Amino acid sequence: MTAPAQDRPAAGPAQVRASTGTLPIGSDADLAWVRQQVRRTAAGLGFGLVLQTKLVTAASELARNTLLHGGGGQLDIGTLGGERARGVRLVFTDTGPGIPDVERAMRDGYSTGGGLGLGLSGARRLVHEFAIETEPGRGTTVTVVVRDPALPC
Repeated sequence: MTAPAQDRPAAGPAQVRASTGTLPIGSDADLAWVRQQVRRTAAGLGFGLVLQTKLVTAASELARNTLLHGGGGQLDIGTLGGERARGVRLVFTDTGPGIPDVERAMRDGYSTGGGLGLGLSGARRLVHEFAIETEPGRGTTVTVVVRDPALPC
C-alpha cells in the first residue's frame, strides 16, 4: 500500500494503550453511533469541548467517506499513552475501490460526491496526526491521532 498523504506518522501499535472498540460503518445509523462513541471516548479522557468537537468532526467526515466512497467498513478506536491516556487514535478501514489519486483527493475543493471538497483535507487540519494508505481496488485505511496538550506526557 502507498502512503502519499502522510503528514506525520500516526501512532504505531506500541503507543496504543488500549483499544476501546471496533465499530461497524455500514449505514447512516452507524455514522451517528461513531460520532457518539468518539465523543464519549474523548470526554472520558478529559478532553475539552473544543478538542472533542474537532475530533468528532474529523471522525464524522472520515466515517462518512468510509461509507459512501468505500462501501462501508469499520472504525477502531484506541487510547494512547502510558498509565494515563493522553490521546485518541482512530483507524478507519474499508475494502472499497481505493483512492486513485490521493494527492488530488487531499486538495481543498476536490470532490467526487458533489460536496465542497473539504472532507479529507478538512479532517487532516482538525487532528494532530493524519496518515492515509490506499491502493486502487484494495481499499483505504485512514489513521488519525488527537492528543490533549493539557494532559501530561
